[in-house]
Parts: sequence; C-alpha cells; structure tokens
Amino acid sequence: MESKPAVNMLSALGHEGRLAIFRLLVKAGPDGIAAGDIARTLDVLPNSLSANLNVLSHAGLIVSRREGRSIIYSADYDAMSGLLGFLMEDCCNGAPEICAPLGSILARVKDCGPACAPVGSGG
Repeated sequence: MESKPAVNMLSALGHEGRLAIFRLLVKAGPDGIAAGDIARTLDVLPNSLSANLNVLSHAGLIVSRREGRSIIYSADYDAMSGLLGFLMEDCCNGAPEICAPLGSILARVKDCGPACAPVGSGG
C-alpha cells in the first residue's frame, strides 16, 4: 500500500462516528448490516450516517450492496489488512517482542480468508 491511500483510510477512521461504524461492520462480518440497523444500533441520524458511510466508502474501507430495498454495508477486510500491514511494515526494526503480537493479529486477519471477505469482493 502507498502512503496516500493509507492517509485517506486513517483520515476516515479519525472521526469517532466513522470509527464506531467501521468497528460495528468489522464485528458484523461478511454478511454486513443494513444502513437502518447501523443507524439504530449507533443512534445516528440518517443524514449523518449517510455522510459517514460515504467517507468510509470513498476511503475504500467499506463496500455496499443492495438487497431488495435495503443497502447492506460490510467492512472491506482486504483493505483493512492492507492498512494494518502498511502500518506494521517497518515495525520497530523487527524487534520480536514488539512485532510478534501485532504480526499474529495481522496473520489472523489474513488467514480468515473468504469467510471474512465481503460479498462481491472476489476475495
């Protein structure tokens, strides 16, 4: 990952409301959550939710799909994994006491495979 996409992702997550939405979608898994359910769960006004989902989507952190009359949002696990990898790329000059726990977390995300890939991501 290059710096510009990483900065866009970090900027998108640097807002309390967007971070809460992203964490909720990560917890929801590949099935995702309908926009209305996100609004109710986080007690967010629809117009604020829409703006925040738009920022997260443009940053490449979430994907959406239509199911009937609902729009379902999911975390993009490949993007999340890429961002985590970028942040850890030069971790403490390879100091194992610092990098090992972080590396194992990243490995779990990557090993999750298709079970964690959002529907329609091809992953």
